[in-house]
This record gives sequence, C-alpha cells and structure tokens, in this order.
Amino acid sequence: MTAPVVLEGVRKKYGDVKALAQVDLQVHEGEVFGIVGPSGAGKTTLLRILDFLESPDEGTVSVLGMTAKPDTEQADKIRLQIGMVHQKPVVLNRSVVNNLSYPLMIRGWDEGRIRAAVDRELEKLGLGDRRGKNARTLSGGEMQRISFSRTTIFSPKLLLLDEFAANLDPANVALLEGMVRDYMQEDHSRATVLVTHNLFQAKRMCDRVGLMWGGSFVEVADKQKFFDSPDDERTVAFAKGDLVY
Repeated sequence: MTAPVVLEGVRKKYGDVKALAQVDLQVHEGEVFGIVGPSGAGKTTLLRILDFLESPDEGTVSVLGMTAKPDTEQADKIRLQIGMVHQKPVVLNRSVVNNLSYPLMIRGWDEGRIRAAVDRELEKLGLGDRRGKNARTLSGGEMQRISFSRTTIFSPKLLLLDEFAANLDPANVALLEGMVRDYMQEDHSRATVLVTHNLFQAKRMCDRVGLMWGGSFVEVADKQKFFDSPDDERTVAFAKGDLVY
C-alpha cells in the first residue's frame, strides 16, 4: 500500500533563506497529520510543495503515488485529487451555488450531477437559503465553510489545511473541525495534512503531530506521545508554551 504522501530528503531555499533544510515524512491513509511549529519553520512552504505549487531544490516528493514538477500536465492531473484550504477564505465573486459548482465544472461533471452534489452540500452547510447570494457578502465563518465545501465537494484524496480555522469564533471552528471529521470518515483512503498554531486543535483533530523547527521535523509522534511524553526538549517546551522564538 502506497502512502498518500512520501517525502525524502526535501530541501528548499529562497535566495539565502533556507525554508526546508531536510524533510523526510510519510503521511498514511486515514490519518490527520498535524504540523506545528514557530513562524518561519517551513510549514506553509511544505504545503505548497505538496500541492505542486513549488518544487524542492533537492529530494523527492510523491503524492498519491505520483511525482511531478509544477506547471506540467502531470502536476495538474495530481492536483485534481488535492484540495487546499487557506487561512483567509477564498471565494469567487459569484453566488454560493456558482462557488460550489466551479470545481465540478472544471472536472467535467454534467449539470445534473453538479446540481445534486451542490444541493447536498448546501443542506449539510445549512445555507440553502443563501444559495443565490454573492459568496463575498457572507460572514467570515460562512465564507470559510463555503471555501471548505468547494474544496472537498469533488472528494479529493489529499486535503491540505493551512490554519484553516484561525481567527474564527468557537462555533465556526467547531463546525469546520466537524466537516474535516466527516470528510475523513466518508473514505478511509483519504489523508489530511493540517498546519496549525492552535495546539488544542492539534490535540482534538490529529492522529500524529510533527514539530517543524528550522526547516526540518525535530519530532514526529502520535498525538498522545507528542503532547504527554515527547523525546525532544524543543517539543517539551513548545507543547508547554515555554518556547521563545
């Protein structure tokens, strides 16, 4: 069985800045893998490489059993099976229905199948009465829920979450976390990589957690060990909130 994500010896520099120093990682089917660490540790760079928006300078990246370079047909093919949700809601300047329909249209779904899928999403979201509203007129939490649904409506095999619930109220955070759990429970061959600064969120959602520091993982463990009995002193300090950076 091929792991959905396999990275070996991945390095990345921007000029003189070493974004990724040495990354070796496997993310397994059916798991939510959490990435925590200080700002500048390389977390977002890693997600961009997993989404084939960036190429590593060294090393190999396999996603869903495939490899590619950005801006190639192979990369586009792989990205059709990847969904990414960013910290800031990303919605089209169109209706809620158009937002949810768009990823299905570009994948060649027929109108009837699109309509049925969108209706199911709106029912799950509880936003059926807003189907014709411009998505940019919704509240921040509603926009992020639309953004998440637009990302997952086509059932991607790999979900990438970059601080996807930051700066939202607790009710919307709970709703979004529940949407991730539902997404994972629907198909155990899926995988999620979650970048978060919220350690409580990592405890709630993740199966394993990795601490990135200086462009590398200094510790990767199941969440109970990571938070209760980590091996690395930096993980101990980070989990306690004592790490100054």
